[in-house]
Amino acid sequence: MFFKFLFDRLAAFFGLLLTWPLLLVIGLKIKSIYPGETALFRQERVGRHGKVFVIYKFRTMPVVPFTERLRKYKLDELPQLWNILKGEMSLVGPRPDVPGYADQLEGDDREMLELRPGITGPASLKYRDEEELLARQENPLQYNDEVIFPDKVRINRYYLHHWSFWTDLRIIWATVLGKRILYGGEVI
Repeated sequence: MFFKFLFDRLAAFFGLLLTWPLLLVIGLKIKSIYPGETALFRQERVGRHGKVFVIYKFRTMPVVPFTERLRKYKLDELPQLWNILKGEMSLVGPRPDVPGYADQLEGDDREMLELRPGITGPASLKYRDEEELLARQENPLQYNDEVIFPDKVRINRYYLHHWSFWTDLRIIWATVLGKRILYGGEVI
């Protein structure tokens, strides 16, 4: 997986180099929408080997049209290229959870913590509409805990055992295009 680590860091470096004007424009627009707030949202997440790190995202609120578009097209995630450059994240891997989920994994499920968390991943593709799915549930927390989170763990463990560079490229491509792919025998 050294190649994956090297590819991630190079992609993050060139990604930041190429997108810094866009990042600046988005940051300034967010500052104008949320005066007195920082453009970046920071939050502790659980990373590789259960180590807690600070993730960076653009500040968004679902009720603001501009930031809704950022979320829809995942542009709010672009600051995480910095997390990748620092070696805390990967382009593809399990999404990093807040403390209380991934750090509570037990038994064989803990093996998914061997992976660096990613900006996108197979579970992210399958649950790209997770917020809407949870909003339709009578008890969203229970549904997440009993259905979504265990399924994400299953998918991420499969990813760990079946990783390939070409699969990562397919997942990145599907994320960018908003497409579904066949992965592990299911459409995600």
